[in-house]
Amino acid sequence: MRGWLRSDGRKGIRNVVAVAYLVECAHHVARQIAAGEDEAHVIGFPGCFPNPYAQKMMERLCTHPNVGAVLVVSLGCESFNRFQLEKAVAATGRPVKVLVIQNEGGTKSTIAAGRDWVRAQAAALAAAPTEPMSASDLVVGTVCGGSDGTSGITGNPAAGIAFDKLVAAGAACIFEETGELIGCEGIMEARAATPALAGEIRASVAKAARYYATLGYGSFASGNADGGLTTIEEKSLGAYMKSGQSPISGLIKPGDIPPKGGLYLMDVVPDGEVRFGFPNISDNAEIVEMMASGAHVTLFVTGRGSVVGSALAPVIKIAANPHMYARLSEDMDVNAGRVLAGEATLEEVGQEIFDLVLDVADGRQTKSEELGHREFILTYKSFDPIGPACLPV
Repeated sequence: MRGWLRSDGRKGIRNVVAVAYLVECAHHVARQIAAGEDEAHVIGFPGCFPNPYAQKMMERLCTHPNVGAVLVVSLGCESFNRFQLEKAVAATGRPVKVLVIQNEGGTKSTIAAGRDWVRAQAAALAAAPTEPMSASDLVVGTVCGGSDGTSGITGNPAAGIAFDKLVAAGAACIFEETGELIGCEGIMEARAATPALAGEIRASVAKAARYYATLGYGSFASGNADGGLTTIEEKSLGAYMKSGQSPISGLIKPGDIPPKGGLYLMDVVPDGEVRFGFPNISDNAEIVEMMASGAHVTLFVTGRGSVVGSALAPVIKIAANPHMYARLSEDMDVNAGRVLAGEATLEEVGQEIFDLVLDVADGRQTKSEELGHREFILTYKSFDPIGPACLPV
C-alpha cells in the first residue's frame, strides 16, 4: 500500500484537486470548472451568513490527506472568510488559488481561468511521488442509511468485525451518530476507556435525545418502518453493531482528528439551543463530517439500498440483504446478505470488508467511484470544543 505524504505526517490514498465554492452563487461556476476533470472534486458551503463550524469543516476538508491542491471559488460578497481558508491551505504546503467571480469578469472568464489552473495541478499531482503506508495510517468511518430489519443482523455487525480488525491493526475508526444510539449509552459507557469518557458518552446521548425531542421527530424514517424496523430503540441497537467490540478510546466532534489509533464515537448533534434543524439531514452530510475528521474511507451499510458516494474520499457500500443486493448489485461493493442466505458467516463478510478497505486504500476504485458519484452537502451547525476527558490518555 502506498500513499501521498502530507506536511502534517498524514498520508492520502487519493491525490485530487478540491474545487471549493464558498456560497451557492458560486456553485455552478465551480461545477463547470471541474466538469470533465477526473481528479477535480467539487465541495462547498452554500450559505451566505458566517458560521465557524462551516469554516472549520472547509479548512479540514481542503487539507484532507486525499487532497493535493485547492481551487477556491468565491462570488466575492459572501461572508465566508476566503482569506483564512487560503491561509490554512497554504500553511500545509499545498498549491492553492482563489478566484473571485466578481473580479474575474464573470462566469466564462472564471471557468476558463479555473480550468487552466486545475489541469496544471492535476498533471503535477499525477507525477507526485508516493510513500509506503499501512493500515495504521488509515482513518475509517462508518455510517448506515436506508436501514431495515436486516441491517442490524448482517451488514452492521460485519462492519463492526472489520472495525475490530482495523483497530487491532492500529487504524483510527469512527462511528456515529448519537441520535441513533439512544438507549445504547449504558453499553457504550461500559466500553469507554476511562470513567471520564463514559460520562462524556452519556452526556452526548442525552443531548441527542433532548435535541430530537425538541424537534418532535426522531431519527426514524418511513422507509425504516417499511423495511421492518418498529422503534428507534430497535434501530439504535442495529446501528450500534457497526462499532464492533473494541474499547471506545475517545469522543470527537466533526472536524476533530483522532490523535491516534483506536475506536472513536462522533457526536454530530450541535451544542447549545436547537437552532439548526435536524443534525443528520442526509447520509452524505454524515459522510462529510467523517471526512472532515480525516476519514480516508467510509463504510456505508444499507438495507433498503442507496447509490451515493462522496467527493474526496471513497465510500464502500455494504448491502444488508440478498434481495436488495440483487436489485442494486451495480452499486454495491459487498453483499452481507450472504449471511442470511447461509452462504457466508459474519466473520467471513467482516474479513471481506477489512480486505476491501485495504484494497481501496491501495487504489482499487469502489462502485460509487467507478460510477462517478461525488455527492457533497454541508450545512449550518455549532459545536463547543471537546475537553480532555474525550481524548485517549
